[in-house]
Amino acid sequence: MANLFNILFSEVNLVLTILLIVLLLYWVFTMIGGLDYDVDFDVEVDLDPAIDAGTGMDGGNMDFQDLSNAEVNQEDVVGKRRRPLKWWQVFLIYFNFVGLPFMFTFTCWIFIWWFMTVLTTAVTHSYDNYFGFSIMLIALFPALIVNKIFTTPFKGFFKNLNKDGDAPIDYLGRKGLLLSSISEDKMGNAEVKVDGSTMSIYVKSLTGEPLVYGSSVLIIKRSPDHNYYLVQTYND
Repeated sequence: MANLFNILFSEVNLVLTILLIVLLLYWVFTMIGGLDYDVDFDVEVDLDPAIDAGTGMDGGNMDFQDLSNAEVNQEDVVGKRRRPLKWWQVFLIYFNFVGLPFMFTFTCWIFIWWFMTVLTTAVTHSYDNYFGFSIMLIALFPALIVNKIFTTPFKGFFKNLNKDGDAPIDYLGRKGLLLSSISEDKMGNAEVKVDGSTMSIYVKSLTGEPLVYGSSVLIIKRSPDHNYYLVQTYND
């Protein structure tokens, strides 16, 4: 047992072990707090204003929950491009950081990388020398490949789930309460009650007219990229 502890927290494996523990704690708190899984996050090739449509950062509404569970959608990366993809976008797409919740893919990758490094350094007794560091760095690349193979079957699973694990909710025609002021292309959040549950969605003004915080709105339609909804003032 003491030897296992020495291996896991050796000079070579310490960083990956601590990172894995942090990720495991994150998932524990996620399950306890019931955080969302499928918040959309656009990666735009030319970093134009459409990025705000996926992140909600324009309205200052992006929080830790949104970022950590962000999902990068392939149609947003490829479908809207006007120039060739950059290397990091190709990387994200190929290794399944696109199309799956980012933290899910990232956690799987870190675990596989950690497992390969710990196992190899333990077998070769190199967990406390320079050769072990070389093994750790080299293992990064096969870990990405194994992670791609492992996570690919989950694409269909996550694609058909919303944050509650049920069929997607139809928000069209529902009333909502603005949680931030919006106007023109500025995005904000709206609170919508569905079957007794309160949901938060990203919204924009249908006509571009200013809508203030606390206003009642009616959800008219969904954006073509499915990242937000268009709303207008609703008077009871």
